[in-house]
Amino acid sequence: MSVEIRHPAFRSVVGPSVEFEQLGTGFLFTEGPLWNAAGSYLLFSDMPGDRIRRWSADGGVVEFRNPSNKSNGLTWDREGRLLACEHATSRVTRTEPDGRITVLASHYEGKELNSPNDIVVKRDGSIYFSDPTYGRIEFYGVPRPTELRFRGVYRLDPDSKALKLLADDFGQPNGLCFSRDEKHLFVNDTERGHIRIFDVRPDGTLHRGRVWAETTGEGPGAPDGMKIDSEGNVYCCGPGGIHVFDPSATCLGVIKVPEVPANFDWGDADNRSLFITASTSLYRVRVGVPGRRRFSP
Repeated sequence: MSVEIRHPAFRSVVGPSVEFEQLGTGFLFTEGPLWNAAGSYLLFSDMPGDRIRRWSADGGVVEFRNPSNKSNGLTWDREGRLLACEHATSRVTRTEPDGRITVLASHYEGKELNSPNDIVVKRDGSIYFSDPTYGRIEFYGVPRPTELRFRGVYRLDPDSKALKLLADDFGQPNGLCFSRDEKHLFVNDTERGHIRIFDVRPDGTLHRGRVWAETTGEGPGAPDGMKIDSEGNVYCCGPGGIHVFDPSATCLGVIKVPEVPANFDWGDADNRSLFITASTSLYRVRVGVPGRRRFSP
């Protein structure tokens, strides 16, 4: 079975079934897929391989950056520059138009960040990222002790460049995404198996964090990559594949990925192709509702 349907609405949001197209395989651990609309290509990380790779329909998979400091989450800022979470260096970096790398965040109150993991940009240019400890263990990063005593979620101000801690009570914060109106931020917790929702204040800080949904089911996997589609449905990695929730937090069903998924992004001309980074491979499936269009070069 390619899907597990838990609610009839799944058939219109995703489809009665999906067909997996393997676009590349033989990687060590894939993550951070990021669609470039203007160039019609996808970037994705291979953390243990210490590379960012690029896929396109005409060129297949090629090397984009080597080394990548074991990058994980990737996104574009409001000027079309690449932002990357680096496991090996515990940094958030930006790639300038001339190829130079600018460090945006590396420490909080004088202590090195754990290992920035996933990253999103608000319409006002502010940058939000999660900071679990996975990049400090073997295979996924560089083994080393932590300097911080918590695992948090941060906001980087676009004007002052100040780094603000927004929440520090997670087991392991991971995927995050804004609601369509950006009045709420969803953050999942891999260790606790749930998705939390926060209200976003006018100054960009968070409050009223509460559990919004849990990812339950059979099979390997846990909350990891998470994004929202154009109708407000939340997709989140979890046991057995990618779980799809409607805006009321009802789980509509699960896309049963052949390998354990870590992340995904929508792309292609109609934004209905879901590109999935899953363990050693990159897959593509077609879904019914397009993904939410984010800023892209």
